[in-house]
Amino acid sequence: MAIGAGLPRRAQQALATREDIVSSAGRLMLGRGYVAVSIGDIATDANVAVQTIYNSVGTKAEVLAAILERVAEQADAPDLVSASMRHKIEEARNPSEIIRILAAWCQVVNERTAGILRVVTEAAVIDPDVAEFARRQDVTRLRGYGEVATVLRVRRGLRTGLSDHEGAAAIWAIGHPQVYRTLVLEVGWSVESYREWLEKTFHGALV
Repeated sequence: MAIGAGLPRRAQQALATREDIVSSAGRLMLGRGYVAVSIGDIATDANVAVQTIYNSVGTKAEVLAAILERVAEQADAPDLVSASMRHKIEEARNPSEIIRILAAWCQVVNERTAGILRVVTEAAVIDPDVAEFARRQDVTRLRGYGEVATVLRVRRGLRTGLSDHEGAAAIWAIGHPQVYRTLVLEVGWSVESYREWLEKTFHGALV
């Protein structure tokens, strides 16, 4: 289906232009890094005016946020913790199944977003807007994991003496994208080994 099908023609064109900009920006930033890519570079690659980028997407930091959002919204993207992922966990038959679902989700989402999150991490060092965006992403992820910890507690699967907040913090730390980057991309673990490690480590920390 065409982008924005059902919308007025002008709105469809605006959405298509935004998609072109985000696509160009993603390709350039993944290839060169955040610092080396200017708004002008993105405009040239997308064949639009610089002002069009500001009007359609926003600042360079907002363009980066749009790239990450696009990755998350692709048809085969993993479910968000706050949406279908929560439903799957709530429907799980026992705590062990919850841990398996959680480990699988972390593996898939970290694998998918590793490239663009590397760009975000590099950009956050020099761009306060990106740093704030990264901070908000971390807080959102932590809150989502709190819901997982709550379900574990209700199912009598959360370790005695461990609060929902502490459980969320454990999930956040173990499943953090930087851990994936270190173990898989730098050390050379297979994706399967990483997923197995997640499941064992989540179980040991939470159950």
